[in-house]
Amino acid sequence: MPELPEIETIAVGLAPRLAGRQVRRVLVHEPRLRVPLAAGFAGGLEGRCLGDVRRVGKSLVAALDDGRRWVVHLGMTGRFTLRAAAMPRRPHDHVVVLLDGDEALVFNDVRRFGRMAVVESAALADEVGHGVDPLAPAFTAAFLFATSRARRLTVKSLLMDQRLIAGLGNIYANEALFHAGVRPRRRAGRLSRRDSERIVAATRRVLAAAIACGGSSISDYRDAFERSGTYQEHHHVYDRTGEPCRRCRTPIRGCVIAGRSSFYCPSCQG
Repeated sequence: MPELPEIETIAVGLAPRLAGRQVRRVLVHEPRLRVPLAAGFAGGLEGRCLGDVRRVGKSLVAALDDGRRWVVHLGMTGRFTLRAAAMPRRPHDHVVVLLDGDEALVFNDVRRFGRMAVVESAALADEVGHGVDPLAPAFTAAFLFATSRARRLTVKSLLMDQRLIAGLGNIYANEALFHAGVRPRRRAGRLSRRDSERIVAATRRVLAAAIACGGSSISDYRDAFERSGTYQEHHHVYDRTGEPCRRCRTPIRGCVIAGRSSFYCPSCQG
């Protein structure tokens, strides 16, 4: 599933190409996404001019000239690309947004786990979640330590809870905990202040490096111009069970936490 670095890469790539563009027409070929498209979705976009495009958590959010917001969540296998309007429709192209200048924004999703909506600005937080962004100033060691108190869930599950921290998913939670030297099974309530400092610093460092690489392309992810990311070449633990740790050569171990595959180095993560 595209996580914070992948969505940030898409948003940064699209922002200068979409500002001031007008939506000419919206073609909905398949409305049955994870949350079915609202009956008025196409009408809510047609004729509107686009403003700033940014990432909020794991969602893309585009401002519209009527004050509302167009929200796009890619789900597990979604792609959101800018193409020539004349390009033939591909399998799983479910929504095509035709822009002035003979280009189109195309939402393609093999599994249809993504979602789209046009919402009032005041309702944006309800649509994308209320969690603290891990790149925002509010994501501090003090915040993480206070949030973790008396919680019995694992630290990895806490980092992935979008109601608390918005944007982290399985890949980057695993990688951040490796760099912080904390095992993913550690109970959140047992984190020390020093643990919290290391996790926050490692999370910011990992996300910045991943964004610089254009994200991780493990299976479906491509950016807005159909380019692959390269951060998967730098993963230390994610999906590397049995392979030697890049730091100490100890074999990486895998486990399942809350139904998700998890990975850690038993030597580097005490």
